[in-house]
Amino acid sequence: MKLEILTKNENSNIQKTIIANIRDLINKKNLEPGDKLPAERMLSEMFEVSRSNVREAIQKLEFYGLLKSIPQSGTFVANIGVIALNGMIEDILRLEDPDFKSLVETRILLELKTVRLAALRRTNEDLEKMKSALDAYKNKVINKEDAVQEDLLFHLAIARASRNSTMNTFMLIITPEIITNFEKYHVCDKNLSQTAIKEHELIFEAIKNQDPVEAKQAMKNHFNELYKYCYNLQ
Repeated sequence: MKLEILTKNENSNIQKTIIANIRDLINKKNLEPGDKLPAERMLSEMFEVSRSNVREAIQKLEFYGLLKSIPQSGTFVANIGVIALNGMIEDILRLEDPDFKSLVETRILLELKTVRLAALRRTNEDLEKMKSALDAYKNKVINKEDAVQEDLLFHLAIARASRNSTMNTFMLIITPEIITNFEKYHVCDKNLSQTAIKEHELIFEAIKNQDPVEAKQAMKNHFNELYKYCYNLQ
């Protein structure tokens, strides 16, 4: 376990160093929006790191909209002023990996929005996917098996039904980390799983009936234990 954490931290530090180097390169060469960066191979030689490390750093900057990669053409500085670009890169370099409680809190805030939208926008195909995930969750709980993944797959189906691609993307980003750490932090008592089945069913029925108010309330009730965890409520 220590080795994995160390490797992750080292990789994060390498990425930050490469991002800082890319920022310095943009400033040194006075690159403007639309100007092309050197190729990955050249950057890896300049910074003395692997091409995969360079690729990961570029992808991160691309995720935040600061670079744009075009297949067969290369990587370009995005259409943003140099002052703003430098400021945003400084913010990125200061970013820390989110703690688990922050991820859970973000999930709550997102899902209270997505469940309302899902109730308004869901299709019959969405309902089928939600029902399939719900049935898989119920089977695992009834058989006293770990159902964390099935639980979150049900919630991801709701996010997809919201038809908001940005919220859906955020859910996809935070869900793997939540799955990995759910048991580690002992968020919910396993004995609550039977109660959770009924809560999931109420959420599903509200979405099926296209009732956004009831859907949001059902989700809030479902998150009761998570509220206690996030805000240290008794």
